[in-house]
Amino acid sequence: MSLDHNAAGYEYDRDTRVDKTADGTFTATVTDGWTTFTTHPNGGYVLGTALNALGQTLSQPDPVAVSAFFLRPAAPGEATVRTETVREGRRTATGQVVLEQGGKEVVRATATYGDLSPNDGRELHLEGPPDLPPPNQCHVPAEFDRPDGVTIAHRLDYRYPERPGWLDGRKDDRPHDEFWLRFADGREADTHSLPAMVDFAIPAVLNIGEFGTITVELTAHVRARPAPGWLACRVFTKHVSGGYHEEDMEIWDSRGTLVAQARQLAMLL
Repeated sequence: MSLDHNAAGYEYDRDTRVDKTADGTFTATVTDGWTTFTTHPNGGYVLGTALNALGQTLSQPDPVAVSAFFLRPAAPGEATVRTETVREGRRTATGQVVLEQGGKEVVRATATYGDLSPNDGRELHLEGPPDLPPPNQCHVPAEFDRPDGVTIAHRLDYRYPERPGWLDGRKDDRPHDEFWLRFADGREADTHSLPAMVDFAIPAVLNIGEFGTITVELTAHVRARPAPGWLACRVFTKHVSGGYHEEDMEIWDSRGTLVAQARQLAMLL
């Protein structure tokens, strides 16, 4: 059950649109509007396209747990999305989705959907949201202002409390960043965009001089429906070994509520 932002013309919703052609089968167009420094469309954006189809297949409104495997880079162009309902329960529904291009799988994901309507359940947080200055007091690196070839930076606004050292050639910083994030065209985040947004962080390993990294697997947990406004993000890596690294991501909304978290395993190039 997807929310319809298309009437407002938001870029994310336009670029993740899917059209149903048969039960469990959809068509989509992967655009060149979300490319990263790897020159390929961002994996989170591609996953968001796949989940748009799965969300129309399952009965529950909100993705709560998503596990995605990225099998090969996507390319701008036509795609086929195939969905399968695994189980429809009273409180959750689980399904699988595959996005293909040229007859080859690009991303395969399993997701469980539920209902994240507010409730009065127990809350316990051993760590709170990032302690950031207001967005209008944070740094906007000139390199992030619509750079050539990195079109995802045209779709998102980032605000950092200070200029990232890797922009000036530093390779000895801690792989840990905290920053503000939002869609540049004014679209508010929701539970349907959060599984993509957990992959919108600039990789923390850039702080140690690792500029080539691609996601192998990503697991995202959506914890709550976000309030309108900027999102406070925390991204960090603790272990780099064997040619791989993990990356953890937290997203907190404007009210200080944890709305999404993720861990991905990525390969160093």
